[in-house]
Amino acid sequence: MKHSVDLLDEALVLAKSVGLDVRREWLGEKVGGACRLGERWILFSDLSLSAEEQLAQAVAALRNCNLLPVDYSASTQLKQLLEQSN
Repeated sequence: MKHSVDLLDEALVLAKSVGLDVRREWLGEKVGGACRLGERWILFSDLSLSAEEQLAQAVAALRNCNLLPVDYSASTQLKQLLEQSN
């Protein structure tokens, strides 16, 4: 079983691989997550949050951006998180 930090790292690598620009910054618990600027998606991962909370942001971004191909590669644990209903 992977820990939250490992799942977070995997989710961020997956986000980059599908075209999200990943920025890990101290946002002071302000709203993080994904936003779209023109044709570009940016994922702001808030370093002031716990690994679990950052993972939730990354998973929500991957779900909501609709950029995941049908045959994406991820661990079973990450796939389960991505496939859970919001």
